[in-house]
Amino acid sequence: MTRLLGNLDQWREFRSGLAGRSLGFVPTMGALHEGHRSLLERACEENEIVVLSIFVNPTQFDDPADLDKYPRSLDADLALIDGMADAVIVPTPTELYRDGYRYRATEYTLSTRWEGVQRPGHFDGVLTVVLKLLNLVSPQRAYFGEKDWQQLQLVRGMARAFFLPVEIVACATVRDADGLAMSSRNRRLSAMGRAHAARFPRILRESPSAHAAAEALKASGFEVDYVADTEGMRLGAVRVEGVRLIDNIAL
Repeated sequence: MTRLLGNLDQWREFRSGLAGRSLGFVPTMGALHEGHRSLLERACEENEIVVLSIFVNPTQFDDPADLDKYPRSLDADLALIDGMADAVIVPTPTELYRDGYRYRATEYTLSTRWEGVQRPGHFDGVLTVVLKLLNLVSPQRAYFGEKDWQQLQLVRGMARAFFLPVEIVACATVRDADGLAMSSRNRRLSAMGRAHAARFPRILRESPSAHAAAEALKASGFEVDYVADTEGMRLGAVRVEGVRLIDNIAL
């Protein structure tokens, strides 16, 4: 049975009884979908205890309107995971940011490119909250989706830089039948916008270069933030009906 822990004192009490047992951790912002379930399934296969967090992290939103629009659906989230996690932590911003976000984790190279250009301060918020959660949960393994490729590299680098005793496990992107990467943001699209969005990964995959992909996306009616090739990957971010979508493919 899943324990719902609404504050950090409850979590610490729960964690104190898990000594000697392997723990897998899946940090999320809620609005869960099958992609999140795949992370939980992997965690269940590799650990004795599985913990999921749901926290809409305000410090990683550069646009307050985007934060306000982010879907919050705790009851539906708990129904979707259907007891797969032993505990679900739902902390409050006041608890996690008792310092008022005066202290934060910052990376000065990879975080300044692509998503970092489009969303100033985003990765400071991501790295800071992940560092806090990893310290609180103390897992042996933490699970992240490959859809957020740049985020995954930064979290891995932070774990190494700060000697965190945790394995950062990358899990393959889960896609709908039409190829669109599953994302909490997809539910904000109209039926027409959702159908149009499916062209995004196809164009990334089929274009001969990043520049050609960007031009093809624009010609198809997408608002393009960037397309870039790096380390054998093609990364892209576009907007459909004002909703921002990111994806990547292996070259």
